[in-house]
Amino acid sequence: MFDVEEFVAACRGALEEHTPELAVKELLSSTVARPGEIEAALGTPGEGGISTLHRSDELTIINVIWPPGMTIYPHDHQLWAVIGLYGGQEDNTFFKRNRDGEGLERAGFRELQSEDAINLGRDAIHAVHNPRQMYTGAIHIYGGDFFAKPRSEWADESSPEMPYSVEGAMRAFADANERWLARQQ
Repeated sequence: MFDVEEFVAACRGALEEHTPELAVKELLSSTVARPGEIEAALGTPGEGGISTLHRSDELTIINVIWPPGMTIYPHDHQLWAVIGLYGGQEDNTFFKRNRDGEGLERAGFRELQSEDAINLGRDAIHAVHNPRQMYTGAIHIYGGDFFAKPRSEWADESSPEMPYSVEGAMRAFADANERWLARQQ
């Protein structure tokens, strides 16, 4: 059975490994292989948002619930990250900065399904989309304080780089929830 405190302790222990992001991915991969256990512990996704399971200077673990149809703009983390899905689908479009420093260029795509896990390097830039008509549940783990680390976002790939706004991201989740609920009436 998935237990948040035990999972956090295991992730903190993985930080002692030679390559902590790989140790964390192995741990998260084995965890999301049992999606029903995660859902039983965290609840069935029914509203989009971000809830913090653990936050410290060395490690942040969040439960991300993507509302149906939600897209979050390109952003970076400036931290290594491991993402594992326990329900739904998360489409990640990857970018790199343009050579002239203005805007972004597409650099790849990865579709994640339930039970998939992926590593993102410190310099990864991605946008995320939930293409399904259901909530997507994901555990995101970061090698540092996700909420305090200065990083960047872009309104779209042709927009200039600007400081990342946690408040803006939370608003994007709230807006996506409202749009989905309005469609259900």
